[in-house]
Amino acid sequence: MEKFLVVGPSWVGDMVMAQTLFKLLQQRFPGSQIDVLAPAWSHPILARMPEVTQAITLPLGHGQLGLRSRWQLGRQLKSEAYTQAIVLPRSWKSALVPFAAGIPKRRGFHGEQRFFLLNQRRPLDKKQLDQTVKRFAALGLDSNEAVMTTPLPAPALRVDPVQQQRLQQEFGLDQQLPAIAMMPGAEYGPAKQWPLSSFQKLAEELVATGYQVWVLGGPKDRAAGEVIAQSQHPSIVNLCGRTQLADVVDLLALTEQVVTNDSGLMHVAAAVGTRVHAIYGSSSAAFTPPLTENKVIHSLNLDCSPCFKRECPLGHTRCLKDLHLGVKELTHAGRA
Repeated sequence: MEKFLVVGPSWVGDMVMAQTLFKLLQQRFPGSQIDVLAPAWSHPILARMPEVTQAITLPLGHGQLGLRSRWQLGRQLKSEAYTQAIVLPRSWKSALVPFAAGIPKRRGFHGEQRFFLLNQRRPLDKKQLDQTVKRFAALGLDSNEAVMTTPLPAPALRVDPVQQQRLQQEFGLDQQLPAIAMMPGAEYGPAKQWPLSSFQKLAEELVATGYQVWVLGGPKDRAAGEVIAQSQHPSIVNLCGRTQLADVVDLLALTEQVVTNDSGLMHVAAAVGTRVHAIYGSSSAAFTPPLTENKVIHSLNLDCSPCFKRECPLGHTRCLKDLHLGVKELTHAGRA
């Protein structure tokens, strides 16, 4: 039996997309054990992936070098006798734990001179592997080229019906009205964020036509949620900062549709099957699309986009400010 240690990514969306890799590994090596080394915040997401045996905490914050801690963790994991390691990040530090653990096969892409840390290095052809999910999948296949001929399974997170019922009662959510979620956050920066005034206007239109709107996000998004819910209409509920990540998984699965920036929660929504209205400004749906057929992409495709910048280099952010999405587009869409 193969026993894998996968060094996972550091972003919510990337962790969701990594499930495609886990599914491929289970298909190729039935009954294999897949452990994922990842930040503690990601454990609720990994717990909803049936392919993952266990999540191992990387006790370091995002961007921390922590070479000594990584080495010590690797030596602790040596007794686990992993047969293969797959390192998704391209940094030198991310490859240190599998090396210290003495894992015989250690695979990853070229990057940061990891010559002795990884003994199965792959070139990263960005034209061939033009999506994040393809890059993750390639490391679970025999070659980069195999990605082009292998059907890639989409992420699919488990949902907890008991928790869904609890959350509806805890937050006083109407179980009769259809729900549409809004996710106004985008950790990367403002060049990926549709204006809050646009979210707020759409929310008002939706409740006027018989919907309830749930605004979802973390503590950093609480103020944004307050702007969207400023009318204090009882059918617009600001849940930003009031939920855990696992709660968001269950709540999104209850919604009819979501309106979202290109963000980690966009990928969570896609992985629970709800219809995704994804708004793209500085980023591109060609590179990080919601991994579902049940989606609508909204982008103006301006000449200056995608620029992939955190802030608009031209200072106007027209790619988002000029994008209009009304209730008509949502109410006529329904579920695919």
